[in-house]
Amino acid sequence: MKQSALLFDLDGTLTDSGEGVINCVQLALRHFGIPCEDRQALRYFVGPPLRVSFPHFGVPEDRVEEAVAIYRSRYIPVGIYENKVYPGIPALLSALRDRGFPMYVATSKPESMAVEVLRRFGLEGFFTRICGANLEGSRDSKEDVIRYLLEQLPEGQPPLMIGDTIYDVEGAAAFGIPTVGVRWGYGDPEEMLRAGATAVLDTPEDLLDYLTGPDGSGAE
Repeated sequence: MKQSALLFDLDGTLTDSGEGVINCVQLALRHFGIPCEDRQALRYFVGPPLRVSFPHFGVPEDRVEEAVAIYRSRYIPVGIYENKVYPGIPALLSALRDRGFPMYVATSKPESMAVEVLRRFGLEGFFTRICGANLEGSRDSKEDVIRYLLEQLPEGQPPLMIGDTIYDVEGAAAFGIPTVGVRWGYGDPEEMLRAGATAVLDTPEDLLDYLTGPDGSGAE
């Protein structure tokens, strides 16, 4: 059996994008006069598509595209760079590459922005394909992105999702794909387990051990 194709989420899994996301969300919410000083509450925006998150915080459905445009007016030139790689991620990706794991990115961040982030941090070369949302919103949810990625995945590479939120678990489950959750991101570990995550791990080192150990996703 070939090694699993590892489908990595980006925000909250490979990089900590919270500062930039939250700063841009605050700009958009202030435009609508919506209270937005509780940055802890705004962590909700790291992971789900913006078009899902803004209505949750009171943006009218018919003005969601306006909110997205305001968000991106700051995110594209500034917020995208208010970001950092989680400690241990480069070493994890290097070790997995050395062991022959094919690796992909499946993110609900727009694909062009995901490529820019990974290129900036020198991580782009670890991945066979970086798949994300499109700017117009026709491919927006994690389920949409995973469907798009699976169309490009070679046969014989059983996929395994790795992410930090319930959206990763549910998006992968729609295609019968298991998910391993990580605790260093922005999701609720217990929520991920209830949704069906096979494990939720504490550190990148734990993830490497899980994937390369006898009960993980290495070659059989």
